[in-house]
Amino acid sequence: MAKSGSHQAALKAQHGGHGAGHGHEGHHDQEGLRVMGFWIFLITDCILFGTLFATYVVLSGNTAGGPTGAELFEMPGVIAETFILLTSSFTSGLAVLAMNRGDRKGLIFWLGVTVLLGAAFITLEVTEFATLVHEGATISTSAHWSAFYTLVGTHGLHVSLGLVWMIAIMIQLGRHGINSVTRRKVNVISMYWHFLDVVWIFVFTIVYLLEVM
Repeated sequence: MAKSGSHQAALKAQHGGHGAGHGHEGHHDQEGLRVMGFWIFLITDCILFGTLFATYVVLSGNTAGGPTGAELFEMPGVIAETFILLTSSFTSGLAVLAMNRGDRKGLIFWLGVTVLLGAAFITLEVTEFATLVHEGATISTSAHWSAFYTLVGTHGLHVSLGLVWMIAIMIQLGRHGINSVTRRKVNVISMYWHFLDVVWIFVFTIVYLLEVM
């Protein structure tokens, strides 16, 4: 009777171990699927921005006799936006390094710095839009300005969404610390932020630099 009880206990322990193993594997599978879903999202975003860039290039000369970008763009402000956003890419990288060291406070700190830099970028961009509208360049002024506001505004919207996303991750890190879920989320938001920086380099070059040159 004792042997039978011991045998049943051993079987339960064995099945319990297999169940825990399957649960662990299932968790990793879900995390992998979420990362794959993010890459699919990023690919669709590449297609979106590629379409917007192509549209801008085609329509950039159609000013309908109105003001051109070369006449209205204030390059010091645009250069400041570029510097701020590229710096935020660096600080998001520092956040990932802090996470890899297991430094939760450092991770949250650098994410916070990235959020502040991103907010400064959006503030400058909104100020630029307000100045352009005040000077007569609205989204309905010409095809050129319609393409401009659509392209640059879409990028700004992505940055704003990234800021909300990053703040939500900071809250989760404060509550749950660094685990497999928050680690995956930090890696994903970092890749997303680097992607937005790359897109902005193209915006700066094609929309602003080539226009004023």
